[in-house]
Amino acid sequence: MAQLNKLHTTQFINLSKMINNQQKNKLGCFVKMLPPNYLLSSLEEALSYDANCFMFYTGSPQSSYRVPIDNLKINEFKIALKKAKININDLAIHCPYIMNLANDDVTKRNWAKILLSNEIKRANAIGINLVVLHPGNNRNKSLGCKYIADAINEINENNMNVIICLETMAGKGNEIGANFTEIKTIIDLIADKNKIGVCLDTCHLNDSGIDVSNPDKILAIFDKTINLKYLKLLHINDSLNFIGSKKDRHANIGKGTIGLEILKKWVHNPTLISIPKFLETPYIDNKSVYKEEIKLFLSK
Repeated sequence: MAQLNKLHTTQFINLSKMINNQQKNKLGCFVKMLPPNYLLSSLEEALSYDANCFMFYTGSPQSSYRVPIDNLKINEFKIALKKAKININDLAIHCPYIMNLANDDVTKRNWAKILLSNEIKRANAIGINLVVLHPGNNRNKSLGCKYIADAINEINENNMNVIICLETMAGKGNEIGANFTEIKTIIDLIADKNKIGVCLDTCHLNDSGIDVSNPDKILAIFDKTINLKYLKLLHINDSLNFIGSKKDRHANIGKGTIGLEILKKWVHNPTLISIPKFLETPYIDNKSVYKEEIKLFLSK
């Protein structure tokens, strides 16, 4: 078995090295969407950080309230995106944290489905095709995975082309998605495989117990377990915690236990060049340091 895993990893690395490394690296961050300009404010903030892709919430991550779609200035946003030479396919929306599609309580589960459905509608209206979802929480992981898949299947019946991306989790409490097998279990139950994907988070991987020091090895395991075609985006974060802590506490780039050099391996990995990567790191003195962190990755 060890020899087979080593062979699979070697073949994967060789394949990765054949990929054109001259593609534009897609590196951005989380930004706000604030009134009165909403989407335009998100773009403006991203450009101020020298980001060429970005992710945002369409409202507070801790609230179900969302302003009407007509208020978001979608047409002006698309025009401004083209002028900025940012591809709308490299943008993503993150779902609110308060939803739990794996909840045993059917009322709360249905409420979570309504929230996710609303985010999908907003993504479709804007033209964004990547929506990131924390899978959910349930002590019974098998049952929780089924609840999640059932909800996504129901929502996908009215979903035009948005890919719902399951985020890998740190494993705190009863979180589902702290290992690739649980993610695969959900994907296997999804009817329309074109509308499901995965978001890897480096901090979450570390905190869940996965050694992230060798991206090629992790990507090979991901490919064997899930299939690399489902990897749609990444969250690039350092961690305040030791590996396997199951804490989920992000650190600024180079200020945590993972470190800048390892995270650079992820950002510049040939297999990941064309995949959007988003920083999700803490503010310092109530100010973002995304511009400085993006610069760290682009410097030699």
